[in-house]
Amino acid sequence: MLLAIAFGWKGLLYVLGHGGVRLGLALSGIRFEVEGREHLPVGRAAVYCSNHQSNVDPPVLFQALHPRMHILYKHEIDRIPVLARAFRMGGFIPVDRRNKEAALRSIDAGARSIQSGNSFLIFPEGTRSKTPELLPFKKGGFIMAIKAQAPVVPIAVQGGRSAMRKGSWIIRPVTVRIRVGAPVESVGLQLPERDKLIASVRREIEQLLNLRS
Repeated sequence: MLLAIAFGWKGLLYVLGHGGVRLGLALSGIRFEVEGREHLPVGRAAVYCSNHQSNVDPPVLFQALHPRMHILYKHEIDRIPVLARAFRMGGFIPVDRRNKEAALRSIDAGARSIQSGNSFLIFPEGTRSKTPELLPFKKGGFIMAIKAQAPVVPIAVQGGRSAMRKGSWIIRPVTVRIRVGAPVESVGLQLPERDKLIASVRREIEQLLNLRS
């Protein structure tokens, strides 16, 4: 990873990233199943919008959904120098929700990245939900999608919460279930219609979470 960072080898960084995630999941006994792969927009940049229940959600979705998934991440991770450098080189974008102007700049950067062909993963709840109920959705990722006129792909992830219990560093083997819904288009939408887009995507995720096995 250090060599990839030093020489700017973005492609190698993703190869190493996926290899590291595969190894970590294998060692911890975490598996995943994906339903609805036919809904993944092949050859088109999109915003993948998922609920958030556990610490295992980001690496599992990074591995399962797209070979070069970019992520909007909390700017606090920038305090970890090597990881922050890798994230930035991989095209990940930090968001500081406590600084409105900085957050808007991040959203604009994300929209430009999507327009150049990169897909992003967002967790609009902003943090892990402690119950099966969805938390309120933050608007930034949807504004980004509208600015890029990109589809939003609803994702429901379940099963990871029991992998790491609160206050414990022990990772337990689980099977994470991922359900992919049909993309919700943002083409033609304007920024004042962001709440309409949020409501549509939230409804789709709720339906995916409520599907029976």
